[in-house]
Amino acid sequence: MNLYYAFIKAIETGSFTKAAEELGYTQSAISQMVHSLEEELSTTLILRSRTGITLTPDGEEFFPYINNIYHSHRKLLEKHKEMVGLHSGLIRIGTFSSVSCHWLPILMKDFKEQYPTVHFELHQGEYTDISNWIKEGSVDFGFVNPNAVSNVTTIPLQEDDMLAVLPPDHPLAAAEKVTLEQLTNGPYILLDEGEISEPLTIFKQNNFEPNIQYRVHDDYTIMSMVEQRLGISILPKLVLSRCPYNIVTKEISPSVIRTISLAYKDKRVLPIASRYFIDFIIKRHGETLTDKPY
Repeated sequence: MNLYYAFIKAIETGSFTKAAEELGYTQSAISQMVHSLEEELSTTLILRSRTGITLTPDGEEFFPYINNIYHSHRKLLEKHKEMVGLHSGLIRIGTFSSVSCHWLPILMKDFKEQYPTVHFELHQGEYTDISNWIKEGSVDFGFVNPNAVSNVTTIPLQEDDMLAVLPPDHPLAAAEKVTLEQLTNGPYILLDEGEISEPLTIFKQNNFEPNIQYRVHDDYTIMSMVEQRLGISILPKLVLSRCPYNIVTKEISPSVIRTISLAYKDKRVLPIASRYFIDFIIKRHGETLTDKPY
């Protein structure tokens, strides 16, 4: 490609000497490269004079093709560099338990079928943790409630109902639905999600206050605690769909809904593997995430 670039740079600068200075070659080396290109094409491309250089009629005809070949080659090298980064990339994700248990394993499995040498690093926490990790660069992107974050780009993926979680012998276990007011009776186990809690927000909006006896960071710990009749709670439907505990779930009136979104700071500066995986998730979201019975 040096022959093509020397020719293009000579035309751009109007001088072999100036082209040589910009490219770090001698003037004679630039002249020789252009001469080699002329021999390859069996024609004269440049007219040389005391006032500079100009294209011959054949040079005018060939110039756009040579220019296209050079730039296509540059794009090919850039793409190769991207693919090397993709195949050896590390994808760092901030996530919470329901997503890491029910979405990410199948997404990672399918993505690795296309790019088997990509590695994943999962950081599990609550919304505030994940938002801070994204901003400080500890993770490339994360899953959050968009209402709980600021100064990051968010892309909504799915709305997830939240359900009341009760012991099997609880007085409300036989009800079709339960109300927020009913959930204020008895000890309440709060899923600690950082600065914003969807259930607490709904309680406050309806002028109710649950009797919080426990604050817990893990959904599955809460399920076990409810099974042991330590209290009741509200948890996401996504995590309850594969519940291994002897508990009862009920819809709530008014409904409690959270939005699960992808979040990142600046996609343009993320590693290529992470950018590809973000696009993969968004595409798969429309095809499968909302259709599969997680």
